Amino acid sequence: MQSLMKRFTGCLFILFLSTNCFAQFTDYVNPFIGSANFGTTNPGALVPRGMVSVSPFNVSGSDLNTYDKDTRWWSAPYAFNNVYLTGFSHVNLSGVGCPELGVILLMPTTGQVNADPKIYGSIMENQQANPGYYRTDLKKYGIIAEMSASKRTGISRYTFPKGESHILLNMGLGLTNESGAKVRIVNNREIEGSRMTGSFCYNAGSERPVYFVARFSKAAESFGVWKKMPAMQAESAWSDTDGQIKYYQNYTPEMCGDEVGAYFTFSTEEKEQILVEVGVSYVSIANARLNLDMESNHFDFEKTKQEATTQWNDVLSRVKVEGGTKDQKTIFYTALYHTQIHPNIINDANGQYPAMGSFEIRENTKHDRYSVFSLWDTYRNFHPLMSLLYPAEQLDMMRSMIDMYKESGWLPKWELNSKETHVMEGDPAIPVIVDAYLRGLTDFDVEAAYQAMFKSATTEGKNNKLRPDIDSYLEKGFVPLKEEFDNSVSHALEYYIADWNLAQFAKALHKKDDYKKFLKQSLAYKAYFDKDFGMLRPRLEDGSFLNDFNPRQGENFEACPGFHEGTAWQYTFCVPHDIKGLSKLMGGKQKFVHKLQKVFDDNLFDMANEPDIHYPYLFTYFKGEEWRTQKEVHRLIDTYFKNAPDGIPGNDDCGTLSSWIVYSMMGMYPVCPGNMNYALTSPVFDKISIQLDPEFYPGKTLEIITHRNSPEEIYINEVKRNGKTLNRLFLNHADITKGGKIEFQLKAHHK
Repeated sequence: MQSLMKRFTGCLFILFLSTNCFAQFTDYVNPFIGSANFGTTNPGALVPRGMVSVSPFNVSGSDLNTYDKDTRWWSAPYAFNNVYLTGFSHVNLSGVGCPELGVILLMPTTGQVNADPKIYGSIMENQQANPGYYRTDLKKYGIIAEMSASKRTGISRYTFPKGESHILLNMGLGLTNESGAKVRIVNNREIEGSRMTGSFCYNAGSERPVYFVARFSKAAESFGVWKKMPAMQAESAWSDTDGQIKYYQNYTPEMCGDEVGAYFTFSTEEKEQILVEVGVSYVSIANARLNLDMESNHFDFEKTKQEATTQWNDVLSRVKVEGGTKDQKTIFYTALYHTQIHPNIINDANGQYPAMGSFEIRENTKHDRYSVFSLWDTYRNFHPLMSLLYPAEQLDMMRSMIDMYKESGWLPKWELNSKETHVMEGDPAIPVIVDAYLRGLTDFDVEAAYQAMFKSATTEGKNNKLRPDIDSYLEKGFVPLKEEFDNSVSHALEYYIADWNLAQFAKALHKKDDYKKFLKQSLAYKAYFDKDFGMLRPRLEDGSFLNDFNPRQGENFEACPGFHEGTAWQYTFCVPHDIKGLSKLMGGKQKFVHKLQKVFDDNLFDMANEPDIHYPYLFTYFKGEEWRTQKEVHRLIDTYFKNAPDGIPGNDDCGTLSSWIVYSMMGMYPVCPGNMNYALTSPVFDKISIQLDPEFYPGKTLEIITHRNSPEEIYINEVKRNGKTLNRLFLNHADITKGGKIEFQLKAHHK
């Protein structure tokens, strides 16, 4: 009942906005943003937090000579600059750094059946995308292909020409590093099966099958399965041009193997539409069928599309912006849209889901179980944003992570489909949970959470799955460089941030000794500080600094001793929990500010790199230097974020870059998870209205109003909260969630 009331309230809110001449929020979303320049988003149809997304699939690691060679190793199923389509995949990732999923592909064709994507693929034309909807024309066939989705199902509508038409189900293609699939034709209108996925970023141990059931709106006149065979074994009444694909028509309903699929053939009239609904599950075929039964609109495409649009408008309506250009609104709402893709649900309609780290099936009907936790990225800003705008979802994400600990013995690091991929650094679940707890989201198993954090922060030996080099860290206070490219400094910096958050958690739980212990550990980053360079520098086992140190080594993903995917410049200021302490090491305010400004002036900053993503806001910590934050944030917004396919400056990392731009355009940023103060900058829009969730926060609406005479006025002259002038450009989360009004008075010059 509570969720129904929320949905009803959201619909009323949308109606209220439309009567005030505000367009539907979905009108300001461009799903193509981030689909070029390695943003790795895709324009496929999905609903908020949906397990299913129906995406055009036009890139692959396969040797398809028709593909654009520059997009073969893309980490998403779609790249804007490639127009050669080989199908529409139903489980996909958005904004990630490694290829995975992109399986269960449907493809409409005409003429003779051919299962070779090099032959059956088609050029795409007239692509359109809106939240919950995608369409394109297939030039080769004269087919219009449209997609929409619910949480656990996808629906496709194909408009065919007159003649013999087919719908292919290709279970061989995909972005995953795993292979192996099974298809079984149930009858002339239904097919079921499964596909293996896993080994994200080539890390073994994350394999898991995904199951599906597909139904057709029209009975097929004929159907069959296929299997790609080694050339010497190929034999059939008819086969493809290179003799390697064997087809089995009607009398063979089931097929297993690495390169298998099925086809359904229809006689169609001109502009006849055939629809396909696909239910998906990570538990079983039976659950995939259940999800389809529960969520199907019985081939009513327009109803499914409208329901998806309503859900998106409901979610996006949490923030209403006024003023600014149409492009600025589109950048903002598309970024907010991207924050609602991952983590996504993995539980079925009956509450069942695969347990973390095993193939056990568990059930939870109390809350949604979430998956796809890119925590090294998202702990920095995404999860604080969820706590502010979508606290109910954030709470369920925390519960999901704690349940993962109960199931596997460890909190997640980079979890995908209830499997740990061991990608990236640190102990990132700690700052996520602690930050949310301190923001008031406390309705979870707090003792289990603390137990999990304490375990990872204190368990010695290489069996510590989150901190494998913890022994040196505990003994020396830092992780020494033992191999040339072991990312030792990056590891330790993440541990320091996690331990600082664990200290705050211990303090809140009145565990005084633990508070002192972990706070002390969090400040040991000072061991890396080299006075000669005024920077953090790798140290060796004997305590000496690394020789031949080049602070710029690591640019453009070059391997770098001590640092992961970055340079010493992009990590030196990555101690957000102790900015004042770091400034003292550097010689005080002026030297700190000068060195930080050098990062931007000398092009040492990487907008797409998470360890330095908070850098622009560090100037705000020093009285009289706050204008530098305002200058750099606006410059970065204008330079790197656009209403275009290349409008994200690199991998979106499951909404992390999108969260940065959402916060920055609203004029505030959470510099350090676990610290409840937001650093302020000048907002992009004239008015921002945030609808606060009354179940969690006392305020109803937070209004952010900006007074400016021209777009050139970006520097803050004064900030008032509920009529009272602020002495510092920081606002506490508790004050923000009380609602009210924040007013910015801007000027054209910082002096």
